[in-house]
Amino acid sequence: MAVATGVGGVEQRRGLSQDERFVVFASSTGTVFEWYDFYLYATLAPFFASLFFPPGNDTAALLSAFATYAAGFLVRPFGAIFFGRVGDLVGRKYTFLVTILVMGASTFLVGVLPTYATVGWLAPLLLVLLRLLQGLALGGEYGGAATYVAEHARADNRGYATSWIQTTATLGFFLSLLVIYLCRNFMDAATFANWGWRIPFLVSVVLLIFSVYIRLKLNESPVFARMKAEGKGSSAPLTDSFLRYPNNRYVLLALLGATMGQGVVWYTGQFYALFFLSGPLKLAYGPTYILIGISLLIGTPLFIFFGWLSDRIGRLKIILAGCVIAALTYFPLFQGLTHYVNPDLEAFSAKTKIAVSVDPAQCHFNIFVGPWSEFGDCDRAKDFLTKAGLSFDTVKAAAGTKATMDINGTKLEGFNAFAWAKALVDAGYPHYKLASSDVVLDKASAESLATLQADKKPATDIAKLLRSAPLPAARSSPTSSRSRTSWRLPTVRAERRRQSQKRSPAMPTSAR
Repeated sequence: MAVATGVGGVEQRRGLSQDERFVVFASSTGTVFEWYDFYLYATLAPFFASLFFPPGNDTAALLSAFATYAAGFLVRPFGAIFFGRVGDLVGRKYTFLVTILVMGASTFLVGVLPTYATVGWLAPLLLVLLRLLQGLALGGEYGGAATYVAEHARADNRGYATSWIQTTATLGFFLSLLVIYLCRNFMDAATFANWGWRIPFLVSVVLLIFSVYIRLKLNESPVFARMKAEGKGSSAPLTDSFLRYPNNRYVLLALLGATMGQGVVWYTGQFYALFFLSGPLKLAYGPTYILIGISLLIGTPLFIFFGWLSDRIGRLKIILAGCVIAALTYFPLFQGLTHYVNPDLEAFSAKTKIAVSVDPAQCHFNIFVGPWSEFGDCDRAKDFLTKAGLSFDTVKAAAGTKATMDINGTKLEGFNAFAWAKALVDAGYPHYKLASSDVVLDKASAESLATLQADKKPATDIAKLLRSAPLPAARSSPTSSRSRTSWRLPTVRAERRRQSQKRSPAMPTSAR
């Protein structure tokens, strides 16, 4: 242990003692696993969103899944208050054990949760409940871990000591990406989308056991033990914190001045970057996870460095510098991602002007899909273009007007997935490709198809009819037979840029 001679020859230690290192290790290890549990949900939301919410609009289902994710954030302050009070009453160590058990159990149960197709509306309700429990547990865990480490550290070393706790969020995210990547790499896309996404949630039970074992070896915080022995603990900590000046002033400054800015910086730089790469930029999951993983590994040591630096120059300068750097760099950084990851999409967007004219009455804000949700022509049109990763202008149209897409002056009235996709292909959109196939229809099916087209039914209804028809190899009679009709089908196949996975999501088909 290195020492430095202070004023009057008193030795002042630098770095962490052996006991402090164990406290940091035990606290950080458990918190890493809690963040792993918490971030699994967000990373896997695109896979299970359609399983736990009503079908009909993939974007709305995904927004509902993220709204549920946000619910976990909304209750985190309440978790911090509740478990903080518990920690003041019974101690930090036992509060640690409660929070990690709640988090671990909630995460494991997500992995065995029945889907909407099985139990209906009970599925999203249970999902929300488990997410709220996760948020409560993490609210108590993260604040408790930082407090526990800070109470073990010396005053001139607290920034460095607690910086290890700050790395746990990044390491937990990295661990969740690693487990998901391994699962997706060793099973086909259909299997993972069907049930394989549950495995990372179920694996959390192993991490839970290890975390509880480590936490049981911890001793109580010396600061808490001393306060309890001297009877100096607050009898009304919530009142003292939130209703008495200047403590309430410090709480608001910490919330609005530090925590909110940190949250925007972190989640934009990590989570939104992840979804931006795999969503609008159409990058395959392998390169996406590798890029985000590398960025996490590069950024993690900087938590330690800036924690150490905060002990020397103060916390405020570090916080302000981080917010300013993010504000100045995020827009050019995301533009750079678009340019280097998907230059074809960038070029298409630059030369293509897309506008959608809609009747506002047909547009609905479905932040959480429920029995009350409606999906009009406007919703389906925007969902289609959003999933294609395209920017567009929305133009207000007259009441009763069908959604109309104007692409470089060419207008298509009424939303039709195939027609709109073909218009994008004709304009040079790089991620759809025209293909063609033969489908043999008997007389009844051909008449049904003609009726669907005449009534302008959704492309999904047409695709369902065509999928039930036999392939050309199954023909039992010549195509010139009066009872059978051969259709040459133009189809639009969606292609992801630089795909390494085996699947390629197909667009609805139509016949002409």
